[in-house]
Amino acid sequence: MDESVTTANILIIDDDRKLGEMLKEYLEPEHLAVVACLSGEEGIEALKAGSFQLVILDIMLPGMSGLDALKKIRAISDIPTIMLTAKGDDVDRILGLELGADDYLAKPFNPRELLARIKAILRRATVGVAPAHRLATGQIELDVRAQKVTAGTTPIRLTGTEFELLRWLAESPGDIVSKDDLSEKALGRRLMPYDRSIDTHVSNVRRKLKDAGVSSPSIQSRRGVGYCLLVDD
Repeated sequence: MDESVTTANILIIDDDRKLGEMLKEYLEPEHLAVVACLSGEEGIEALKAGSFQLVILDIMLPGMSGLDALKKIRAISDIPTIMLTAKGDDVDRILGLELGADDYLAKPFNPRELLARIKAILRRATVGVAPAHRLATGQIELDVRAQKVTAGTTPIRLTGTEFELLRWLAESPGDIVSKDDLSEKALGRRLMPYDRSIDTHVSNVRRKLKDAGVSSPSIQSRRGVGYCLLVDD
């Protein structure tokens, strides 16, 4: 048993009952309490009623689709969410990330890989117990302990992954950070070939900064290399 794993409550929303039971058996010895729901509607109600630290959400659900369920989740919570997608289903994968999923995993998957993704996200969440640390850059300020971003007095809602991505760019304004490094820091995993996760998360952050009226800093791409955060003089 891995004593380093943070005790957490995990909500699984997947209509595959056997998969839910298998994941429960696999995850609970790792100090992860699991509640499994078979539909989006049931999962949303469980999320409202319970206290969870992470959601595992299947895209292919009966009735309310996984994407619609994710929209409803994001309307009420910034809880980290891992999407389960069909292998090779790039469109749904990108849509899920655009709607606010933190990461994804294609079925069929090795439970050890899912556990690694869960650990990475929960490890990131424990940043909140670190000493107070604030980053001011351009028109925004990042509170690293609370994982919050504000533009003046206006809060900017980011998912945990989006916050980590912006944070690591803000740590070294003007410096190019490779996509591989951003994936390791924001997702806690290596970037896979043809993986557009970082690009999609960057697009989300850009949109949210723009919607908040923030013109500086801006995230600039360096084709084939990575991204950098530029602050206007």
